[in-house]
Amino acid sequence: MASTSQPLRGKRTCKKIFWAVFPHACFILSLVIYAFLGALMFSHIEGNRKVNLSEEYRKFLQNLWHISRNLSENEEIFKEKIHALLNTAERDWFVNPKDIWTFFGSLFFCCTVFTTVGYGNTYPVTRIGKYLCMLYALFGIPLMFLVLTDMGDILATVLSKSYNEFRKLQSKILASKLCSGSTCNKGDELKSRTQSKVVINESLTIMEVLKSQAGVKKKPTKYRNAEIFEMLIARENEHTKPARNKSIERWSSCPELARGKTMSRVIENFDKIGKQLEKLDVPIVLMVLVIFVYISCAAAILPNWETRLDFQEAFYFCFITLTTIGFGDTQLEHPKFFLFFSLYIIIGMEIVFIAFKLGQDRLIGLYKRVISFCGEKKMPSKKVYPK
Repeated sequence: MASTSQPLRGKRTCKKIFWAVFPHACFILSLVIYAFLGALMFSHIEGNRKVNLSEEYRKFLQNLWHISRNLSENEEIFKEKIHALLNTAERDWFVNPKDIWTFFGSLFFCCTVFTTVGYGNTYPVTRIGKYLCMLYALFGIPLMFLVLTDMGDILATVLSKSYNEFRKLQSKILASKLCSGSTCNKGDELKSRTQSKVVINESLTIMEVLKSQAGVKKKPTKYRNAEIFEMLIARENEHTKPARNKSIERWSSCPELARGKTMSRVIENFDKIGKQLEKLDVPIVLMVLVIFVYISCAAAILPNWETRLDFQEAFYFCFITLTTIGFGDTQLEHPKFFLFFSLYIIIGMEIVFIAFKLGQDRLIGLYKRVISFCGEKKMPSKKVYPK
């Protein structure tokens, strides 16, 4: 029996892991498929368009020929004429669409669309391409935000657990340094006393609970009320635990019931998206440090294939990308290599989003404190009239 139960437990744990990872994999896979479909669409529409030489292009060539004939003019006047003429030029006159709208170039364009970066180096020219770009962004941007929210839960869980473990380790180190024999014993007694006060297993009335806690009477009113409140919450939580459905446990071997239970768990995982991100509370300085290290790592790797960029230019490019500003002043020579950084971009955008959210929460708290402080200052003091 033991030998047969172990494979069954292994299968159940594998199924649990699979259904727990399933929502996250669905979102990421949907985004990847959406990006590939968009790349195929735009490479076909924009890459195969016909380049018609307009009358403006012919006028541009004529003016350029006239200016080049008058090289004997003053150098400053010649530069001004050339500069004014080049400002009227369009990039499509000198570029082959098939060189820009390759599959990887189109994929890079799609990533800049649904991430809302929008460098501006590559853009649709045809009317059909512009309409499809608007439609593509209309569905792609919410999908991207859904992936960011989903991955934000994972990052928030990792950050909060890491920060809590660091705080626990820090408190243990400080306690080991400051703790002496007598104080440690007092701390252990206090800890055991508080644990016995909070946990209430028996169904008692409020008066019985208070009578059983003799130490409550000896403390000041403020701390006594706090302990009473904690005990009431613990008792309420103990009685409001959902009762386990014994019929489902008894018939869990039934495939239909097991499948329904699994589907309900998967739906619960979908409903929990964004909950961990709302609970995250870490110092904003820690998030700024994480962003700096994260961008610095990419800035150190990116110049290996983008030789025109040094560390500072690469750091600037990564910051502009992750904050979705996207000026377009820095152009990549090899966008296909940067596509391998797509996961880096998504995770980095999520880290920046978490930092912005924490900063927003801190600003809201600051505004609340300022308004409450100003309200207390402006409140008229109560006058006590003699009887």
